[in-house]
Parts: sequence; C-alpha cells; structure tokens
Amino acid sequence: MIEFHYETDFRISGEKYFADWISRVMKSEGSMAIQLDYIFCNDDFLLDINTKYLGHDTYTDIISFDYSEGKQLAGDIFISVDRVEDNAKRFATGFDQELLRVMAHGILHLMGYNDKTLEEVILMRSKEEEKIKMFHVEQ
Repeated sequence: MIEFHYETDFRISGEKYFADWISRVMKSEGSMAIQLDYIFCNDDFLLDINTKYLGHDTYTDIISFDYSEGKQLAGDIFISVDRVEDNAKRFATGFDQELLRVMAHGILHLMGYNDKTLEEVILMRSKEEEKIKMFHVEQ
C-alpha cells in the first residue's frame, strides 16, 4: 500500500498517478510495496527529524526510514517541499521534475541503492532519471 501524508499545505495532485508510478518503479526493480508512506513537510519539520533521529543539524530534502524485508518494501519517506523548491531553482529544473527525482530517490534507497561514494552517486542519478521517465509512460 502506498499512502501520502501532509504536514504542510502542499498537496500533490493525482495521488493515484503517483502511486501507480511508484508501483511501476518498484516492479521494474523486482520489488513490491507492503507499506510505503510519503510524508510531505517543510524544512523545520524535517530538520527536527534529522536532528532527533539522525543527529544531523542540517536541512535536507529527504529522509527515508527503511522497514523493508528483502524485495518487500516498507518505509517512511519524508520530503521537505521547501528543499524541493529550492533545489529546483538551484538546478534550473521545474518543481515537478525535482519532486519526481526526490520521490524516486527515496524509493531507490529502500531498494538498496546508496549515494555515499562517487560511483554510487552516479548510479543513483542514472536510476533516478530512468525512473522519472517512467512517470510519463502511461499518462
């Protein structure tokens, strides 16, 4: 099950399309969702989580808590809409494109992809782009 929660005024339109896309992303990697919760929030909300649970006193665009068992994915994916907006400006891309990137990034982490080394970052970016393109396939 894929659910969307909001700790801010922001709302994604067409939750059904996003849930379908996320399901296809997982299926393309041989995974499926048990329970995925995307929580959209602001910078302060995510900073509090980052400080409290990870010991990092920095802003971030996404934090994923992974409860998966193998290819059966479960987790909480917190996304700061403020960071997504700032990143879209910084990287000269649209908000919607950056939102898809961050949403894909979170699910890729749950599927075992990391971004600590240069090689991992390159693979993660490649996978993000591949998965973003899937959003437009069936709409």
